[in-house]
Amino acid sequence: MNLFNFTAHFGDEKSCRLHFKEQRDKIGVTCKCGHKEHYWIKSIWSYECKKCRSRTSLRSGTIMQSSNLPFLVWYKTMFLLSATKKGFSSREIQRKLGLKHYEPVWAMVHKLRKAMGKRDDRYTLEGMIEMDEGYFTIEASEAAYKSQKAGRGSKTKANVMIMAESTVLEDVETGKKERQCRYFKAKVLDNHLAEKTDETIKQAIDEDDIIVFSDKSTSYVNIADYVAIHITEKSNEQTTKETLKWVHIAISNAKRNFTGNYHKIKRKYLQLYLNEFIYKLNRRYFADKVFDRLVIAGITRL
Repeated sequence: MNLFNFTAHFGDEKSCRLHFKEQRDKIGVTCKCGHKEHYWIKSIWSYECKKCRSRTSLRSGTIMQSSNLPFLVWYKTMFLLSATKKGFSSREIQRKLGLKHYEPVWAMVHKLRKAMGKRDDRYTLEGMIEMDEGYFTIEASEAAYKSQKAGRGSKTKANVMIMAESTVLEDVETGKKERQCRYFKAKVLDNHLAEKTDETIKQAIDEDDIIVFSDKSTSYVNIADYVAIHITEKSNEQTTKETLKWVHIAISNAKRNFTGNYHKIKRKYLQLYLNEFIYKLNRRYFADKVFDRLVIAGITRL
């Protein structure tokens, strides 16, 4: 969706509310009693359960729950986040929206990033998967400051596992093979232990007929127990360009994206930034539909 289409459809608070209700009605509202049939009370923008008469506001149970920001602000933010591959910092979004306070904008953007991650967690990888780890520069922790091992503004590294579903797509009629990779996942790892890697790979796949390519890291010793075939190669320049091509492209692009857009990233929020990057990467062919998908992700966050 381009800027002109957005302003034409969502020029005021009411149009955003009506669109949000329309999308929520398609998904359905479930009362705390479990009943799914409701009356709509327009005067207070709330649903009333036909069984127990409990009321559910339009925001309740969605990403906008407990937020005092207008629907129009949320919609403008979702448009900004979905309109470009590069993304915006919370500070930049605050300036573009002309808002006085930074903290509500920061919280809103991180809620959207969390919803992106939860949406992608619903899907698993299949076929042939490339897997490797990258080290992302983050702000040093407060513990490092207090121990005087790092000065203010010092940097450290965080370990991130990247997985790419690199099954080659082939047209059955023409035999033409696609060069693009399909879907990605990225998870911040707490440590280098094999148990953490095992947990991450099991959450990312749905079937055991998976072929996994990786380097010879000792963190990957148990992967063969969970997949059909585990192929390992010594990490070198050729591996980076061929066997693990797509994960290294994703790692490089993510690092470039973070460096260009964000002044500093704390480790506890790194996964949220990765959520946004991977969410848009997995939907890079969706064009104008990314905004609509993000609205749906915000409605179904719970």
